[in-house]
Amino acid sequence: MTPNPIGLYVHIPFCVRKCNYCDFCSFSQASVSWKEEYIDALVSEIRSYKSKGLTLDSIFFGGGTPSLLEPNEFVRILDSIKDSFCFSSDLEFTLEVNPGTITEEKAKLYARSGVNRISIGMQSIHENELKILGRIHNYEEFLSCYKLIKDAGISNINVDVMYGIPCQTKESFLETLEAVTSLSPSHISLYGLILEEGTLFYEQRSILALPEEDTECDMYFLAAEYMKDKGYSHYEISNYALPGFECRHNLKYWRCKEYISAGLAAYSYFEGRRFGNSRDTDEYLKQNGREYEYEEIVDADTMAYEYVMLGLRLKEGISLSDYEGRFGKSFLSGREKTLDALICGGYAEIKGDRLSLTERGFYVSNRILTDLI
Repeated sequence: MTPNPIGLYVHIPFCVRKCNYCDFCSFSQASVSWKEEYIDALVSEIRSYKSKGLTLDSIFFGGGTPSLLEPNEFVRILDSIKDSFCFSSDLEFTLEVNPGTITEEKAKLYARSGVNRISIGMQSIHENELKILGRIHNYEEFLSCYKLIKDAGISNINVDVMYGIPCQTKESFLETLEAVTSLSPSHISLYGLILEEGTLFYEQRSILALPEEDTECDMYFLAAEYMKDKGYSHYEISNYALPGFECRHNLKYWRCKEYISAGLAAYSYFEGRRFGNSRDTDEYLKQNGREYEYEEIVDADTMAYEYVMLGLRLKEGISLSDYEGRFGKSFLSGREKTLDALICGGYAEIKGDRLSLTERGFYVSNRILTDLI
């Protein structure tokens, strides 16, 4: 039995339609004939943990669009979780939703069922930008969704915002930030657009009217300053929160804590090993959630790498003494010149026991981590 509570991620791969930038394992529900089979396999996988006597302190339904589940489907999945795990008294229960897929009935069901954190995919308030992204909603539908959630009694709300959108300007981006922060959500996730292979945007990359690199950089730092002024802490590269509202489930990933995941293409880190399910629907359904496509023992070198790579995504950075205690070696040793250059350049800082990246370092973190690790 794991002595400490862990997190559970549940993957719901259904969408109304695939967004033009999305490379997640998700499918248009209109083209899916295997939804019932998928839920059967998902429930089977969740129940496979029942004998372990585990306690959860976070649950995260992601996707895809979990709010596309019918009420009876959501209840069936949740019942399998309740039957298979104990819940901590301070459980954080997050559900991702998209505007246009929420009803008053669903919002009230979530609240009654213990969902206490909702993440809404908004991306922009501007209709032209939403259409370019392939989103199914407009700003008014987002506002309606936000109100339904609040009226149901769920006040811990995250809003997803994107920058670097084709045809987006610094002015239109600021208008989105102003509109979102006027609602005072407890958390805002702010993502730069990435052209991922396998997406429509990647195929169209030569003709997309993307903002210039300098403009995108300006958007990033504009957001950092604006969000700070509004009282949000930039606690992780892509995430801002009001004090005390950091996403506890996602912090598990960045702090190398244990979590298990269920569903298509879902990966877990549990009992010293990493394992994951196939992205292939037929394979997952055939395995009925009981076999894994990928599995490895996480050795000390891999864990040391991930401890730094993930920990430096956080504003708090990493503890140098904890690193040495865990891995039996100093992180600073042999990296003095690289760290001196980063500190002198304003990209990193060491305060007491902690090494962390600055706001400037966050923006070029991929390059820094490549050099540092």
